[in-house]
Amino acid sequence: MAELVFFAGTMDSGKSTLALQMDYNHRRRGLQGLIFSRNDRAGTGKLSSRLGLQVSAVEADDTTDFWQEVVNRRTRGERVDYLVCDEAQFYGAEQVEQLARLVDEMNLNVFAFGITTDFRTRLFPGSARLVELADRVEQLQVETLCWCGRRATHNARTIGGRMVTEGEQVVVGDTVAEERAEGAVGYEVLCRRHHSRRMTSASAHAVELSPGTLQLG
Repeated sequence: MAELVFFAGTMDSGKSTLALQMDYNHRRRGLQGLIFSRNDRAGTGKLSSRLGLQVSAVEADDTTDFWQEVVNRRTRGERVDYLVCDEAQFYGAEQVEQLARLVDEMNLNVFAFGITTDFRTRLFPGSARLVELADRVEQLQVETLCWCGRRATHNARTIGGRMVTEGEQVVVGDTVAEERAEGAVGYEVLCRRHHSRRMTSASAHAVELSPGTLQLG
């Protein structure tokens, strides 16, 4: 039986790596699938991981109709056995419903990968609909850590190392400070405690260096 499976995790939890592995495993079994990505760090039409792996992908956007994509390809004689959908949090609710329809009516396995909440701890529309419709929701087992060493559960947006809580829901940035320009939008994973206190690694370091500081929050 085909399934719609949502693999959820924070940033840097290995979602793209698992997506690549899932595609590799299925291809080894002689199956043929489609990989969709969106706003990948490697550029348009790419699915990449921080481990250095990268493959070509179909770039999805707000106008992508996943049902029609598969229908068109099958009409041309292409074989499509499964879909791998990275950055699925950016999909619209209607697009997630298209994925569910592909599972139910075409018997395609659909593996969606994404984060559940944004920098304000609000559910992304795509993630919310995936939680509602998926046959299974799998929390990734690779734990990311807050700067304090606790398990990271929240995604924080930063500008110049300072956490911000206002702005557009989708703004592309990087989790690696060395790879972004000074003052540019960045992201950092934090535990709930330090997300609520708006204390990033940079602000914690500043507190640590302040005269008279006895301990961190």
